Amino acid sequence: MKAHDGMYIGGEWRPAAGGDTIAVVNPVDEQVIGHVPAGTAEDIDTAVRAARAAFPGWAATPPTERAAKIAALRDVLVARKDEIAETVTAELGAPLQFSQAVHAGVPVMVAGSYAELAASHPFEEKVGNSTVYSEPVGVVGAITPWNYPLHQIVAKVAPALAAGCTVVLKPAEDTPLTAQLFAEAVDEAGLPAGVFNLVTGLGPVAGQALAEHADVDLVSFTGSTAVGRQIGATAGAAVKRVALELGGKSANVILPSADLAKAVNVGVANVMGNSGQTCSAWTRMLVHTSQYDEAVELAATAAAKYGDRIGPLVNAKQQARVRGYIEKGVEQGARIVAGGPEAPREQGYFVQPTVFADVTPDMAIAQEEIFGPVVSLIRYEDEDDAVRIANGTVYGLAGAVWAGEEAEAVAFARRMDTGQVDINGGRFNPRAPFGGYKQSGVGRELGSHGLSEYLQTKSLQF
Repeated sequence: MKAHDGMYIGGEWRPAAGGDTIAVVNPVDEQVIGHVPAGTAEDIDTAVRAARAAFPGWAATPPTERAAKIAALRDVLVARKDEIAETVTAELGAPLQFSQAVHAGVPVMVAGSYAELAASHPFEEKVGNSTVYSEPVGVVGAITPWNYPLHQIVAKVAPALAAGCTVVLKPAEDTPLTAQLFAEAVDEAGLPAGVFNLVTGLGPVAGQALAEHADVDLVSFTGSTAVGRQIGATAGAAVKRVALELGGKSANVILPSADLAKAVNVGVANVMGNSGQTCSAWTRMLVHTSQYDEAVELAATAAAKYGDRIGPLVNAKQQARVRGYIEKGVEQGARIVAGGPEAPREQGYFVQPTVFADVTPDMAIAQEEIFGPVVSLIRYEDEDDAVRIANGTVYGLAGAVWAGEEAEAVAFARRMDTGQVDINGGRFNPRAPFGGYKQSGVGRELGSHGLSEYLQTKSLQF
């Protein structure tokens, strides 16, 4: 798609307040593919004012009518799925097939789920002699990351709209074209002017202005834990609601009774998806000491198959960061059995699919979020040891457990301090709550729990 040179505010594309722009770079060939305006605090203020003006009318719109608009938006996303996939591939570098299935496909599922929830959610209920109303929070400031650009937008905007909130979106500066395409879809779907607004820009400028704006009632942010802390502090000073989906260092626990080959192969595939740029990726593979050597061989073989099947990282900074972690792993005593820090190509921000053996729980590669195609295999002695290792980071976003019997896996998963666990390769569920324990965040996305983030309660006693 051709980049817009303005902001989508109040139902129309408007010139930006300033003249600065942001270059959008294709991470495969490092070529500039477009420019978008670098939004200012003035642009944010204009967008928030538009959202505030639109809020009373949208909040008063019957839930079934809001549901119909979200369904219309979903239908536009379906009709433009090829363009969406091509746009994501161009600015993120994901292979086209992956973009078609995941980057374009999953947001459609999520939007559809909120079209249904908007029509069926009990926004009013009787509790004894009280009537309890679920009302929209107000104006939402949504700040989204680059790794799943459309999914993260829809996962915030759709429930906010379903709740009756209005939205100002500040997308990641690396993938703004996908956000502009979404704004086009909103316009095509016929949502009222001001219900959704888009301001592109840099995080420290536009993002900070949005988080600090006095007329924003809730900030929903997905990104690093470090930035999440800043937003939390800013919101806390104003007693403002926040929803934070932050980092992860998820454990993939393979119990001795599991199908080892399947668990290892699926585990490696999970990390390689999206070039490892997934906050919920199972980057720590925990294997019983009796099966460890076999698991290392299986993981190395599996990773080697991804050498020319995964895309680059999003930018040069991210590439350098991941390669730095690989080098640090070697320095701290881990053993590379696949991949390594050397760039596999002269052009593009590529990193080799890498597998580490002999990783101990205290190493940086076992404690810190790398955000690249890197798997660390860690030994454990018994289940208590595995629980200790799995829970031994500041994060608690996701994870996986494999066992011969489902009940055994469930019993272990219940001991994990994490927000979501896949049992024996459980499938993605767009209605299941997603979010973390500990420093992985506050609040939940997706399903009815995600809708509740954008609602506040009022009770009337009779």
